[in-house]
Amino acid sequence: GVTRLLLTRIPFFKEIIVSSFSCASCSWSNTEIQSAGRIQEQGVRYTLAVTSRQDMNREVVKTDCASARIPELDFEIPAFSQKGVLTTIEGIIDRAVAGLEQDQPARREMDKEVARKIDEFIGKLRQLKEVNSPFTFILDDPSGNSFVENPRAPQRDEALVVTHYRRSPQQAAVLGLEVDAKLPDAGEDLRDEVLQFNTNCPECNAPASTNMKLVQIPHFKEVIIMATNCDSCGHRTNEVKSGGAIEPQGTRITLRITDLSDMTRDILKSETCSVEIPELEFELGMGALGGKFTTLEGLLKDIRDLVEKNPFTLGDSSTPSRTGKLQEFIGKLQDVKGKAQAHFIMDDPAGNSYLQNVYAPEEDPELSVQRYERTFEQNEELGLNDMKTEGYEPEAASGR
Repeated sequence: GVTRLLLTRIPFFKEIIVSSFSCASCSWSNTEIQSAGRIQEQGVRYTLAVTSRQDMNREVVKTDCASARIPELDFEIPAFSQKGVLTTIEGIIDRAVAGLEQDQPARREMDKEVARKIDEFIGKLRQLKEVNSPFTFILDDPSGNSFVENPRAPQRDEALVVTHYRRSPQQAAVLGLEVDAKLPDAGEDLRDEVLQFNTNCPECNAPASTNMKLVQIPHFKEVIIMATNCDSCGHRTNEVKSGGAIEPQGTRITLRITDLSDMTRDILKSETCSVEIPELEFELGMGALGGKFTTLEGLLKDIRDLVEKNPFTLGDSSTPSRTGKLQEFIGKLQDVKGKAQAHFIMDDPAGNSYLQNVYAPEEDPELSVQRYERTFEQNEELGLNDMKTEGYEPEAASGR
């Protein structure tokens, strides 16, 4: 036979090589395509909503490493099951029908039930060509060299969605590409790994282990969560450290508690954050309870435990009047967790505290976040007044 090669360019796509073979003896012919360029930096996925007969005539370049799917029929042409081809949507369906019909006579002799089911499926494929109901055609090519025509080019086609994606190591290996074996970034290692180091329990001084994890809080920043668990005495504690620098401005977060669901909001309270509940005339100073990553209910529980374990309310040092006031405060705090409405205020001069916005990325009507300039005293507490980050290098000695 004779094989003919043609280098051609598809408008708004790239150059391809069309290979055509024909045999004069038996009249058999075949065509296939190969990309005339290199494998692209990213894979490509075309998703087309087929709604009319005109969509069936769209040109399609399908390489041998591309897969084609029609989700409505749960039908897929796997990668490397066909040679590359330059055809149309209708042509791809016809090739699938021809491939299924090829062995049907033998199947009818061997297993009539399987042959009957395949005949039914072939009928469904042929009905797709009439486009009596819309269907979706998906062409996925990790090499990035497949193509579905946009008849409105260079304008946007509303029915066609083109998605570029980064190949997985498995897809790169199938394409014969060398997988980049460079070490991942140290920051990525911390995000994917829980670090563990040995320490002593703060309660019984027995050997214990502390786990540390770098966590990205949505719509906020990275924090470091440290948790210690002692197997000897059962003591457990967790602490949160900010994973970033001190913000240029302080943050004051005010939440109006109106519903029981507010108790499930996530809270990041840094070591520099103070807490205030005006309705209870309560204020928790900076440094109390340390850094916490919990819920609003969890933080209120920690506050209650802190009050109940106050040494001035226990034993001989307690007085009935002081104990009564603290018990009254605990009752009011319990009401806040249940039915009473109150304001919960977090004031962090370092700007590293966070209270979850359940409406994110939209604004939360019950939550307000104010940025403010720190005072000299606040900068002094944070150690910023004596911190010098520019011009600290010693001046070069003058020439003699």
